[in-house]
Amino acid sequence: MIKLNDKSKIVELDQATKKNTKVASKDNTTQPNVGSASRPKVVDAKVYKVKSAFVKNSVFITLSYVETDGGRRPIEIFINSKDLNRAPEYVVLTRLISAIFRRATDPMFILEELHGIHDPNGGSFKDGKYYHSFYAEVAETIERFFYDVGIIKKKDISENNQQESTKIDDHDLVRVEVNTQNSQNHLNKQFRICPTCSEKSLKTENGCDSCIQCGYSKCDK
Repeated sequence: MIKLNDKSKIVELDQATKKNTKVASKDNTTQPNVGSASRPKVVDAKVYKVKSAFVKNSVFITLSYVETDGGRRPIEIFINSKDLNRAPEYVVLTRLISAIFRRATDPMFILEELHGIHDPNGGSFKDGKYYHSFYAEVAETIERFFYDVGIIKKKDISENNQQESTKIDDHDLVRVEVNTQNSQNHLNKQFRICPTCSEKSLKTENGCDSCIQCGYSKCDK
């Protein structure tokens, strides 16, 4: 048998206690949730009715926001419609956007991503604007909501436009180039949207429609 003195026993106990304290400290440490916004029980929200050419029935888009130390920020989105066939699609879309609203430090990039989605059947005009898909209309509604609740300020955009206009006035050469482009755009008003490539390059000659971009053609007999 090995005989241990009092001194050796004390050393062994100190090492064991140090190991236990290290393990306990590792278990108790938790990583903070950075960049996430918790949802309170009551939130302020706005509801927008959207009539789209891409869906059969009108949709109601509900957007809510919360007050934080850094200002107002969006917290969630809901899409409701009578069309039950697209209900699963709306659930997936709103959950993804809501997750971005809560966790992303700057959720503005979601607008560009939604505008970049193209419908396979082509786009549509509404109120003088061309939309590539239903998701582009959702992005337009989200942007309108940001303006309505003050997440994006209109003053900043007006100031930027004034600065750009002053820069153009200071350069005569740029002014001449803009005028020539405007005259060319005026001549291109005879072109229409091509159903194949969705570009404004469809013209009518001798009763036939032809696209100068993709070569699409159709003649009425």
